[in-house]
Amino acid sequence: MDNFRDPAQAASLTVIAIVNRKGGSGKSTLATHVAAWLSRGGERVMLGDVDRQQSSVHWLRRREKHTLPGAPLVGWALDPRNVLRPPVGVSHVVLDTPGGLQGFDLNRLLMYADLVLMPVCNSIFDRESAAEGLADLRTHPRVASGRVQMAAVGMRVDSRTRGEKQLRAWAEAQDLEFLGALRDAQAYVRSAEAGLTIFDLPATKARVDLAQWQPVVDWRGTALEALAGATPSRPVRLAV
Repeated sequence: MDNFRDPAQAASLTVIAIVNRKGGSGKSTLATHVAAWLSRGGERVMLGDVDRQQSSVHWLRRREKHTLPGAPLVGWALDPRNVLRPPVGVSHVVLDTPGGLQGFDLNRLLMYADLVLMPVCNSIFDRESAAEGLADLRTHPRVASGRVQMAAVGMRVDSRTRGEKQLRAWAEAQDLEFLGALRDAQAYVRSAEAGLTIFDLPATKARVDLAQWQPVVDWRGTALEALAGATPSRPVRLAV
């Protein structure tokens, strides 16, 4: 990642890393949705796929078949040991990282990240693994000093269970901001198969899911302002 940030771009480029060392935690779902939301809002976004499975790259290929509103969303299959500079004009980089990311590769990633979102599923195995990964993240000087803002998002939570309350209690015990949980819905599966996201569906068909995303998109703005020492602005409202 030595050439990741061009000094001329550094001030205007925001890097959002989706991190969880456990496979199957929902990283690609979270990464593609964050990238699509930013793109639809007019930001030029690079979705960087650091995962060997290249899930985000395949999703982008399916997405290219659609004519969608917003700014260009470009993809890049990235080598975590040699990440090149984003294209000129890109304002946000969203990184879909691999399971098992730790040690030197994790530390190098954190040298460039501004925001880290951790997707967490609600099982004892997922919570324990996420807690261990969080402990690793917090050993990095940029995280410890607050120069990287972090938060957790519950993934594939059954609305009929107490899953969100359990995850919220887990995050509170970890002293980690919890942005809420995204439900286990077929809309996510069908959207991914088509190269789409919840944000690309008619608002009337995605009302519940858009409401669950509201705290996540609000956090992006307030977290960046916290990094800059600014007063939080009014949150962006989703069409629900």
